[in-house]
Amino acid sequence: MTTATGRTTPPGTVNAAFAGFLVSCVFAVTSIGVLVGTRDALVDALRASGTQLTEEQLQSAATITQVTFAGVALVIALVQLWLAFKLRAGRNWARIVLTVFTVFQVGSLFVGEGTATLPAYGGALVAALAVVASYLPASNEYFLRVRQAR
Repeated sequence: MTTATGRTTPPGTVNAAFAGFLVSCVFAVTSIGVLVGTRDALVDALRASGTQLTEEQLQSAATITQVTFAGVALVIALVQLWLAFKLRAGRNWARIVLTVFTVFQVGSLFVGEGTATLPAYGGALVAALAVVASYLPASNEYFLRVRQAR
């Protein structure tokens, strides 16, 4: 639909995809909190790996791991948030990048030995549903109209 100002308004499918990516960002931030709560398990895993680190080194390694993970998760969530706004504005490239991000997000659930958390599964599921919504016929028509309007 085109408004009186000549702007194309996103259909419900694009709005649903936008909301889904916002929820996925919340799950990503929540996973940071879950990791912080598992510090002792992380130290135990490092200890059980047979490493010859001192207790102080184990604690430092756990801190570095947590800070690194939290930083990466936060950056990814912020980029995904920015891309979600671009998707809602009708930018097809943002839809494609979000699709690639979601493929990696789902794929990351299968890497490691059952280390994915409930927020990771929830975020991946919501992001996958958002990707599907962004490719439904009404969404495709919207992206085409926006491209033609420019």
